[in-house]
Amino acid sequence: MRLDSSAFVADSDLIQALGNHAEPVACHQDRVLFRQGDAPSGVYILYKGEATLSMTSESGETLVASHAVDSSLLGLPGLIGNAPYTLTVVAQAGAHVGFVSRDKFTALMQSDPLLSLKILRVLAAEVRTARVALSQM
Repeated sequence: MRLDSSAFVADSDLIQALGNHAEPVACHQDRVLFRQGDAPSGVYILYKGEATLSMTSESGETLVASHAVDSSLLGLPGLIGNAPYTLTVVAQAGAHVGFVSRDKFTALMQSDPLLSLKILRVLAAEVRTARVALSQM
């Protein structure tokens, strides 16, 4: 199954607000940002470049394979739901990535309700995309 990469894209205001609280993540070579099943520690911002997203079954079969594009937020469902990440994400060499910790993310969402609504829009796009992909199987 392939997911529409636009589902993870956030508007520029949200990227900028989160980016003000992000730590840079070095991606001199391909880098695993998080693995399926890991406990969520924060959200990643793919400012520029590419990242691959995948989900595997317990038997190792690839269920989802897709790419993220510039301005994507990665790891939101796990962070918001306080549940393990459901995808593995690998940033490609040369990608420009930032990381916002759970504590910084939570403080920012509590201080700016408008940003919380923007986060919900990204999550809703992810849900819609997953449903469309499932309906095409």
